[in-house]
Amino acid sequence: MSLEGQTLLPGESSGSSGITTDDEESGGCGATACCNPRSTCHRFIAGLLMCFLGFGSYFCYDNPAALQDNFMKDLNITTTEFMFFYSIYSWPNVILCFVGGFLIDSVFGVRNGSNIYMLIVMIGQIIFASAGFYDMYWLMILGRLIFGIGAESLAVAQNNYAVVWFRGKELNMVFGIQLSFARIGSTVNFWIMEPIYTYVNQFYFGPECIGVVLFIAGLTCVFSLICSLILGCMDKRAARILHRDENNTEVVRLTDIVDFKPSFWIITIIVVAYYVAIFPFIALGKGFFMSKFNLTAHEANNVNSIVYSISAIASPVLGLLIDKTGRNIIWVILSILFTIAAHAILTFTDLYPYIGMVMMGLAYSLCASGLWPLVALVIPEYQLGTAYGICQSIENLGLAVVSIITGIIVDAGGYYWVEMFFMGALTLALFSTILVWIIDSRAYGVMNMTPYERDIHDCNRQAAEILEREKLLSSSRSQIGPNDLLQPTNSEFHIRNRYLSRIGASLPSHYNVNQKYLAYRALR
Repeated sequence: MSLEGQTLLPGESSGSSGITTDDEESGGCGATACCNPRSTCHRFIAGLLMCFLGFGSYFCYDNPAALQDNFMKDLNITTTEFMFFYSIYSWPNVILCFVGGFLIDSVFGVRNGSNIYMLIVMIGQIIFASAGFYDMYWLMILGRLIFGIGAESLAVAQNNYAVVWFRGKELNMVFGIQLSFARIGSTVNFWIMEPIYTYVNQFYFGPECIGVVLFIAGLTCVFSLICSLILGCMDKRAARILHRDENNTEVVRLTDIVDFKPSFWIITIIVVAYYVAIFPFIALGKGFFMSKFNLTAHEANNVNSIVYSISAIASPVLGLLIDKTGRNIIWVILSILFTIAAHAILTFTDLYPYIGMVMMGLAYSLCASGLWPLVALVIPEYQLGTAYGICQSIENLGLAVVSIITGIIVDAGGYYWVEMFFMGALTLALFSTILVWIIDSRAYGVMNMTPYERDIHDCNRQAAEILEREKLLSSSRSQIGPNDLLQPTNSEFHIRNRYLSRIGASLPSHYNVNQKYLAYRALR
């Protein structure tokens, strides 16, 4: 048999080259850093593709916001009807985003899930553009709904990719870079959609102009779909070389969510309370800046894009800062305080809006880089798709409700009262973060540790698990009787359950201390 056809065990050498996999060769691409999944260069390429994976969906998400006045004029709709483009995006994902995350964990896998969800995003944008061209408001709503189903589940897959490739290796920075590229998509949208509309308006008018512009925007979704396909091939190869799939013996069940820690659920409240003060504000921002500061449509779009522009630059830097310093909860608290201050400046002062928006952009970048990695600190890796799906689902529930509420508030009372609403939501986020800090500090305080302290904590935990496993193995061997020889050997699963039971940890309802294999049961 040739060398390429042999299957080597993890860590087994493949000759003098020191290469340890069945897929890599001593020469050619397999021996270069670009093609070796263990190398920083290869992971960087994968990370870049992860970033472009969400570029198209973020670019198209804010197409309506960049053309708010044009949408309302050409389609003859009210502010409430305009905000329904954002509300309908979020409503189905109250349920489907969680389902999408669960399907990634248990059915599709992250590779197939990414491709499927990106395809759904592209189909939704095509329907949205076609309906705009023919001035069919109800069909635009349907297209936006389909777009949202794919986009939010795609974000879950993107988070899963990041954790699989970078957990323990600059994860905060990678989340920051992903956010950066997503916001580059949103920023470019605000920069170019108005000029594109102006150019297209020379040849098409009214709804037809809106439709053509949205078709042009949809080309970014095609680009992201190509990146998804390439990344899927890379991840499949890396999983085979690094033997990732051989270590994934856990089975995800819907009933596992009842065992998620209280701190996780409070984190979801923080996510909702913070993001409802960012995204609905940006959706209404063009009208707000034109109304209060008497800016032109182009100037208002430039100011409105500052949050995304700042985050595109600052997110990787702030993510790296959090990677080096840790203390995630402290950074999240500071970001919320700065966001409250930014809204207060925009509401109660006549200072040029760039000041408040720059503050908001920096605070938003800091919060996103510090907040989302907290989920990976409290949830096991094999459940992360489900966990991130729940976060996205609850976030979408908040955004769906708040998008409607803010549209009604603006139509009834103006922008002052909607800003008061946003500051109230941020206050809730602040108190929730403090509550998470208190709960975490009463346990091990992992979420607010420095990287060095987390390393020590992980080493101590692993050492305790190994010691307990050895004790259980010794006691099991000493108690072997004639009848035991007919029983299956104690598995790692059985040993772990006995260990968890001995230390007083709560086991999921479908676990049994004396069970020697994984129990499969139908979903309900």
